[in-house]
Amino acid sequence: MTQEELVFRGSTFNPALDFSRLARQAARVFDFVKDGEWYTLRDISEATGSPEASVSARLRDFRRMGCTVDRRRKEFGGLHEYRVIVNA
Repeated sequence: MTQEELVFRGSTFNPALDFSRLARQAARVFDFVKDGEWYTLRDISEATGSPEASVSARLRDFRRMGCTVDRRRKEFGGLHEYRVIVNA
């Protein structure tokens, strides 16, 4: 993942104020999930120090970058696990 590949969106996104911070966060999340293992948002959050909502947003960013982000239900009640597959 390179900074050139990163695309952040949202009505409140201000590149001058937010890009550097989000790029660092994306790098931490990506480095943790790029192994292709299954993780909950909480697992990723605890490992990277990023809030779960931010982790979820970064996973969406990775989809836009061309990665496959799979989701499966871990248990009843809405807990899901995610894995990132880095596509060539």
